[in-house]
Parts: sequence; C-alpha cells; structure tokens
Amino acid sequence: MAQDVAKKREIISKFARDSKDTGSTEVQVALLSDRIANLTEHLKSNPKDHSSRLGLLKLVGQRRGLLKYLKRTQYDRYAKLIAELGIKDR
Repeated sequence: MAQDVAKKREIISKFARDSKDTGSTEVQVALLSDRIANLTEHLKSNPKDHSSRLGLLKLVGQRRGLLKYLKRTQYDRYAKLIAELGIKDR
C-alpha cells in the first residue's frame, strides 16, 4: 500500500522547514502518521492480515523513536507537531 505521490508532496510541503526539506524529523513523522492511518483503516476491514499488523507495529515504533528524539532535542517543534497531527503525548 504505497502512498500516493500527490498526497506525499502535500504532506512534505506542509511540514517542511524550507522548500528543499524532505527528510527532517517533522516530515518523517507526518509521513509515518499518514501511513499508520492508512494501515489502521486497512486492518479494520481485514482483521486477519497479520503481516500488515506487524508492519503497523514497526511503523508505530519508528514514529515513537523519532518523536522521542524530537522531544529531547527541540521541544517547541515537538509540541507544535503533535498538536497539528493530533498525536497524544505520553
């Protein structure tokens, strides 16, 4: 389930720091959040798809690590990002 190129560009342009930024932590977290939402919807209609469930857990762990790094290094950007994405702060 690859992401649509137009959707990916839209997410990158929304969360990028400047015009050439495609790999900052904020962009990576936003892209992962979109993939997580898509996989969650897929798993609601396909509850026995265990390989997708494992992939979802890996994506959640990767996003958690990036958020932990961002919280530790640049808390103001972290707070802004989780507010925009609607992610809980645990």
